[in-house]
Amino acid sequence: QVQLVESGGGLVQPGGSLTLSCAASGSRIITNMGWYCQAPGKQRELVATISSGGSTNYADSVKGRFTISRDNAKNTVYLRMNSLKPEDTCVYFCKVWGPTIVLWGQGTQVTVSS
Repeated sequence: QVQLVESGGGLVQPGGSLTLSCAASGSRIITNMGWYCQAPGKQRELVATISSGGSTNYADSVKGRFTISRDNAKNTVYLRMNSLKPEDTCVYFCKVWGPTIVLWGQGTQVTVSS
């Protein structure tokens, strides 16, 4: 069994920064890790993904502001969010997947407001 533990959400002022982390435990092979955002009444949308080799993909709205990274030894993925805007407010979900698994985290709320 693989379990995900997310942390790092909270309330931040516009222009501020936050770092989210998601740690995966278990013995399944994980190839890709990513972060998705779901605002109230909207579909869950891709924010950023990273492969086991370090290739990254970002939503256009976060390019240049957010950075996804991973520590393969710790099976942990991070999302560094800079220059946060009110429209970045949503629940951020971690997702990991591999040959035999797809798993979502429980979500962590990020609120950008003055």
